[in-house]
Amino acid sequence: MHDLPRRLVAEFLGIFAICFVGILAITHAGHGAPGDLVSVALAFGLTVAVMIAALASVSGAHFNPAATLAFLAVHRISPLRAAAYIAAQLAGALAASALLAALYGADVVGRGCTVLAPEVSPLKGCIMEAVATFFLLFVAFGTAVNRHAPRHLFPWAIGLTVTLDIFAIGPLTGASLNPARSFGPALIGGVWSDHWVFWVGPIMGAVAAALLARYLYPEFHRA
Repeated sequence: MHDLPRRLVAEFLGIFAICFVGILAITHAGHGAPGDLVSVALAFGLTVAVMIAALASVSGAHFNPAATLAFLAVHRISPLRAAAYIAAQLAGALAASALLAALYGADVVGRGCTVLAPEVSPLKGCIMEAVATFFLLFVAFGTAVNRHAPRHLFPWAIGLTVTLDIFAIGPLTGASLNPARSFGPALIGGVWSDHWVFWVGPIMGAVAAALLARYLYPEFHRA
């Protein structure tokens, strides 16, 4: 556990960058034209990719409580370390949201909160978040954890999966994929509508992906 402080700093920085860049991208995007969705999707996806490339060697670059719980489900992280990771992730998302609120006002952060579209029920939203996060974590396990995958590929594979998920469900749920990404802006921006969806859906999808990956890649047991 002597390296835990370094790992927690890495987790804090990763999700801080994701929230900082992502919320600003949503703010700049304006009123939801097709080009706006592309810019937001690329902003999140590229930020995830570059922060994974920079920090995976330090902490594994979870940046996401759902990812950490997925690793916990397949015994790739201890419960104590998982709890510390999640605390650092929530703190990083909260710090980025608080900084943006201090610079531009809480209403800017509120526009960056994840909310369901009017035609999307909480159940449908939860299912979409679960499926999209399943794809994200399945790609993460298949490229970052699988020893047989090319080592240079995984940051970009994971970042592109975030981009694709936002293309698919961003207009419907906000494409959280990450409870910390939803929690920080919600706390600062005061937008809590159907907030449970953005915890339950991503966690369910992430854990399901981890369990399937463990079945497909038996060497995980020996890692």
